[in-house]
Amino acid sequence: MKKTSNGKLRIIPLGGLEQIGMNITAFEFEDSIIVVDCGLAFPEDDMLGIDLVIPDVTYLKDNIDKVKGFVITHGHEDHIGALPYVLKEINLPIYTTKLTMGIIENKLKEHNLLRGTKRKVVRHGQSINLGKFRIEFIKTNHSIQDASALAIYSPAGIVVHTGDFKVDYTPVFGDVIDLQRIAEIGKKGVLALMSDSTNAERKGFTQSERTVGITFDHIFAEHQNTRIIIATFASNVDRVQQAINSAYKYGRKVIVEGRSMVNIISTASELGYLNIPDNTLIEIDQMKKYPPEKMVLITTGSQGESMAALSRMAADVHRKVTIQPNDTIIFSSNPIPGNEKSVSRVINELSAKGANVIFQDAHVSGHACQEELKLIYSLVKPKYAIPVHGEYRHLKANAAIASSLGIPKENIFIIQSGDVMELCEDEAKIVDKVHTGAILVDGLGVGDVGNIVLRDRQHLAEDGILIVVLTLEKGTNRLLAGPDIVSRGFVYVRESEGLMEEARQVVTEGLERCLSNKHADWNKIKLAIRDTMNDYIWKKTKRRPMIIPIIMDVDV
Repeated sequence: MKKTSNGKLRIIPLGGLEQIGMNITAFEFEDSIIVVDCGLAFPEDDMLGIDLVIPDVTYLKDNIDKVKGFVITHGHEDHIGALPYVLKEINLPIYTTKLTMGIIENKLKEHNLLRGTKRKVVRHGQSINLGKFRIEFIKTNHSIQDASALAIYSPAGIVVHTGDFKVDYTPVFGDVIDLQRIAEIGKKGVLALMSDSTNAERKGFTQSERTVGITFDHIFAEHQNTRIIIATFASNVDRVQQAINSAYKYGRKVIVEGRSMVNIISTASELGYLNIPDNTLIEIDQMKKYPPEKMVLITTGSQGESMAALSRMAADVHRKVTIQPNDTIIFSSNPIPGNEKSVSRVINELSAKGANVIFQDAHVSGHACQEELKLIYSLVKPKYAIPVHGEYRHLKANAAIASSLGIPKENIFIIQSGDVMELCEDEAKIVDKVHTGAILVDGLGVGDVGNIVLRDRQHLAEDGILIVVLTLEKGTNRLLAGPDIVSRGFVYVRESEGLMEEARQVVTEGLERCLSNKHADWNKIKLAIRDTMNDYIWKKTKRRPMIIPIIMDVDV
């Protein structure tokens, strides 16, 4: 594609910077926008009751006539999880590789979006044309099959987006990352490289996924007389493949447990990304037919998620599986930042039941460490470096790598979600900011819980609630019943009768003062009750529960 010097390419991350997760970036040139990835994030500890967090795509809605489609790098939740929610607002075609599309289609089916969504499967090495862009899919390695880097050709120049990647010279399935093609694109002259920063702080190389298979073999050899339970990410198909290989080698039957695990494994084996020997897989109901030492359970829950299969087993609430003393349980993952406490809790619960828990050396990362990042920078030779995918410290570590390889400081950009970056051969700069944000998903409600509701939940969680109920006569405002005080999450009423009785007296006095003024409207009465209660409770307990006055009127 010929470069024209007059137009500028705009890169607009709508999420995924300053955090792990919620990756979504818009690329805009004149009348064309393409969107790379559309992921979700998991809620922070202070997001009480929230299930998922998805990006705010107001910018795409406002420019919908320009947007040509979603281009997806791989099938992890932090890159595809928001698609079903976003597609309900903006119906766009999806372009991605075979396994990634299979996983997306599962999600679309659940949300009844399959028929209405245009989809195109792209092979590695293939290109697609969308408006002013041509996008080439390049084979990379990651902890899920079919991951791609993207070469985005625009009239302003080429941008290489690595997606999540590592360099694995001995992958479990498929080919090694296509370093040759990455080098060829580097030779053409690359305007900017956007590269994965997740492991940018770690020295050296990320180990090959195959090393985990060797570890599994050792563990299976050492524990031939116990049942083995392996917890890993549902999406790590290669990890599951290696667990199945070891099970087959040692004559064990395999049970897959956990809804997401069952879904992904059936999709992967249907599409030919998972090779399961005949008569190896059995249903969970057939478990009783085999002795424990002839079984392997592959399950979800390696992150300590409370509803996942392993957590339910640890808490003794799993319908089909009970943890036995001597069970060998392998955690084949690292805790995602923020999940350390939950993982530690589950490990403790399992250990207390007499299980032998192994969580060392049974995992390798799917992300590139410093030496692999240096390799990619050296092959691509970009004019500008834009670190992506990670918290600020990861982006900073990636920027330091770019700088150590001779990219001038003024050509390295650590950008934030919402920044509008304009690039051309002569210059790159941040020129604007667009609206971005997080939309909270709670049950079936999308976006109906905002900051104010969260603040109220926080308030209720920290201080509890007091409800003051009273009955007034219609017209005269004469007090007929109450005030009664109902308390939840504030103090245990039976042990604090004195406090509650005194509070009732204080409210009654405040109320009488208010009602002696014949024209007091109900809003004023409610305010007076709230203020009186607040002052009294604060004086007595140094707490500020949420106070809700309820007034009923009766015709006498």
